[in-house]
Amino acid sequence: MRRIRALPIQLRITLGSLLVAAIVLAGVAALLAYQIRATTSASEETLARSDIEPYLSDLQKNPAEKPDDPATGVLIAVRSEKSGFLIDSLPRELQENLDDRDLHDPEFELQAPSGGRGGGRSGEAPTRRVTSDGTTYVVVEQHLTTSEGQFTLWAARSTTSGDLTIAALDRSLLIGLLVALVAFGGAAWLLSSLSLRPVRQLVRSAESLSRSDSGQALPVSSAGDELSTLATTLNAFIARLRASADHERQMVSDASHELRTPLAALTARLELAHRSFGDAEALEREIVAAERSVARLTDLTTTLLELSRLEQPGEPEGAGLRTTAEILVAETLDAVDRARVAPGHGGVEVQFDVDGVTDTGHEYAVAPVAFGRIADNLIGNAVTFSPEDGVVRVVLAQEGGLIRLSVSDDGPGVPEEFLPVAFDRFTRADESRRRIRGGSGLGLTLVRGLAERAGGRASLVNGADGGAVAVVELPQM
Repeated sequence: MRRIRALPIQLRITLGSLLVAAIVLAGVAALLAYQIRATTSASEETLARSDIEPYLSDLQKNPAEKPDDPATGVLIAVRSEKSGFLIDSLPRELQENLDDRDLHDPEFELQAPSGGRGGGRSGEAPTRRVTSDGTTYVVVEQHLTTSEGQFTLWAARSTTSGDLTIAALDRSLLIGLLVALVAFGGAAWLLSSLSLRPVRQLVRSAESLSRSDSGQALPVSSAGDELSTLATTLNAFIARLRASADHERQMVSDASHELRTPLAALTARLELAHRSFGDAEALEREIVAAERSVARLTDLTTTLLELSRLEQPGEPEGAGLRTTAEILVAETLDAVDRARVAPGHGGVEVQFDVDGVTDTGHEYAVAPVAFGRIADNLIGNAVTFSPEDGVVRVVLAQEGGLIRLSVSDDGPGVPEEFLPVAFDRFTRADESRRRIRGGSGLGLTLVRGLAERAGGRASLVNGADGGAVAVVELPQM
């Protein structure tokens, strides 16, 4: 079986087709040969009986008269119980091989129809095939009882002609079978070659795609067959691979760009700190600035790792937890407290309200830490874009089997062209302010990833009275 599997598909198809064809054609040839033999044998027996019928009729009508001699080539023998052989044109070798049955054997004493001139009984013995001197004969034996006694009649027909015909037909069948198999094998090879031609084209196209990144796709035929479906599926797979590769390249490029700035700042601060060894106050300022750069690097790498885990197959850490609404309220309150005491918030007021969270026992498919990260990012973004002494409103509500976290601010809102890409990696609505506040452009991406992994969704719109409104909705389990 392993050797067969190692053969090329085209050869396997051809060999399998030949095997099926050989079985079918051999069965048809065997059936045809059997029918020809049966027909030939029946014809020989019928001819032998037709040879004996005139003598049987003559003896029934005139049993006292000697029957006429047979024509040349007709093999007939008639034997009387009283007078012996009346007619005998059988070859001597054939006579010696005949079974000389007892004329009084009751097996052959069958009553003949009444009304015959001679009257009496007649019967026939089974037809026999007798071989004599290399020649096979079909022998018909008939018994007749008349007023003149009992008679036995034999008629013989040589099977030489029929055997020659059968042999010729057997040769013709064998030759025809071989020719049919060769033709069928050639047809199977040609058809399989034509059927596999699209596969070869797919292979060549795939090899070309592997050597160059031209953005091309595998050819899809208009036949709508299985190969077309395969090519369409492979094209979709290739498109996903390209998108993933482009995404990874873009991520590496963006991450490198984002990491370069804090790393350059950290390097500069360390150089300044090195020069300030003799000035304790200046050295402290540079160390504090370096710590801020390290904190930014730490936050950026942590967010990148979390996004990487979210995009990997399988469940991220904490995804299998069942968190109650009561815990989510507590996590949101902690996030609000962290935003209130965070340095550099510019006097922005953060308000928190729980609206309609009456059943605190409802559970949601999100880890408490993940929900805290969602709240931290949304509130942090709102504080970043709020004016000095502005207000950020945080509302956690239950409605229709959902828990909704809404964060709005008093800022200038979000440009309309930014809304479709707000949740993409490393995108910023206001580059200058983001860089001043140290944003990485990954916060909303992380929010969307965490929300979707919990079965929910995240959205960002501009409020009716100005400012931006970020909403995360999670379904109840």
